[in-house]
Amino acid sequence: MQLGRVVRWWRAECGSVTAEAVLIAPVLVMLLVFVAVVVHRGVDARLRLDDAAHQAARAASLQRTPAAASTAAESTATSALAHARLVCRDASVTASTSASPGSTVVVSVNCTVDFGRALILGVPGTRTLSATASEVIDTYRSQPAAGGA
Repeated sequence: MQLGRVVRWWRAECGSVTAEAVLIAPVLVMLLVFVAVVVHRGVDARLRLDDAAHQAARAASLQRTPAAASTAAESTATSALAHARLVCRDASVTASTSASPGSTVVVSVNCTVDFGRALILGVPGTRTLSATASEVIDTYRSQPAAGGA
């Protein structure tokens, strides 16, 4: 008698796996979309930071003195990050060059990105990203006057 009851109960469970799958599938899809958005935010921030470093290196390579190159790199990187709408908590720009024709300008941009501002749910934490770009100073450009004009 007990065996008959167990068999009936077992047969009555037909289709329950399908119902459970229908109920859990939207949750899994939402989780997948959430992860994709977080990954996209990180990749997008990295690309924008690389672009800002490249723009800063190009601007620094056009300057005639190391001090002017450093100033141009910092202002260009700050402007590029603002234009790209990349919010950095602690942005730092360093440029190194001898400013002589044929040498290289190397610019490094460091940025601490807050991922919580990108999503409605708020991902806790920040990540410090860095990008480095280099440009060659034109070999045939004219030199500044001897008086420093």
